[in-house]
Amino acid sequence: MRIWGIISSALERDGACVLVSVTQGAGSTPRDAGARMVVRQDGSLAGTIGGGHLEFQAHRLAMDLLGADNASTEHGSTVPARRYLTRRFSLGPDLGQCCGGRADLSFEVITQDASDTLSELRRAEEAGGRFVTRMSVLDGVPGLRQIASVGFSDVSGQTGWIEEVFGESRQKLYLFGAGHVGRAVVLSLAALPFDVIWIDSRRESFPTHMPAQVTPILSAEPASELAHAVPGSFVLVMTHNHGLDEEIVAAALARNCFGYVGLIGSQTKRKRFETRLKARGLTPAALDELVCPVGCGRLRSKLPAAIAADIALQLLEKQEMLESRLSSAPYQHQALAKTAISGR
Repeated sequence: MRIWGIISSALERDGACVLVSVTQGAGSTPRDAGARMVVRQDGSLAGTIGGGHLEFQAHRLAMDLLGADNASTEHGSTVPARRYLTRRFSLGPDLGQCCGGRADLSFEVITQDASDTLSELRRAEEAGGRFVTRMSVLDGVPGLRQIASVGFSDVSGQTGWIEEVFGESRQKLYLFGAGHVGRAVVLSLAALPFDVIWIDSRRESFPTHMPAQVTPILSAEPASELAHAVPGSFVLVMTHNHGLDEEIVAAALARNCFGYVGLIGSQTKRKRFETRLKARGLTPAALDELVCPVGCGRLRSKLPAAIAADIALQLLEKQEMLESRLSSAPYQHQALAKTAISGR
């Protein structure tokens, strides 16, 4: 979710909104640190911090912050005051939820006077990946956000600096084949953090409309599209032709740089491909990287949508496993400084 695009739209329409963020969680909580939602002045929401009573109470507090009691009159109109505050919710004692965990939330009232910095934040967001913002807070009044170069922290107290991580880590997936299952995979991944490069040699196979994170490529030589693919990308092969499948899989395994190489098919297809790929000179170690059949194997249905759901689950599990190797908590607000640093 592009949070700063949503905030910009809310400011253009209403002049103010509240950004609610999960800054820290302990025990069983609905969402992890980094989950966010935007509360608009009409009460509508974008994003979620997990739903349930926690989100209900957060929404109510956000609406109170946007209300008349916290507003001032400027140029004849009522404008909510800029605010930044934090609240801790114990899900059992405070909210009567069975989770038993604890969630720390921040509430930031954002108004039109912050619009000068929004274009930079939106550009960073649209560029993809994660970025850090840095904002001073003095007696509960936030300054303007700026893009920070390093570090991210949660500074306690009334005075200090707040540094937060925005954006999301999106996995690039090269999907070969625009048949029934390929189309279903694209739909299954539509709301998930994957950027799909969708490749086929048949123009008529691509649908007229497709999700925003999908880039269709019409290619007479699909395997050649992997020559400059980003290392760490996922590769999923399901074309209309087994010979073409073999060319693509051989090209992917030969580069030995992808996080996942999957081929739709049965164990029988895998054995035949292993024989053919060995004849091409690929080593047993390279062949071990091939995932075939694809999917978690938990569904018996052969409906395209069911196959796609099973594949999507496997891709998510693989992505989470790779992410865990890079960072034990990619969105955690790590305490780099716990003291107020006003006057610095």
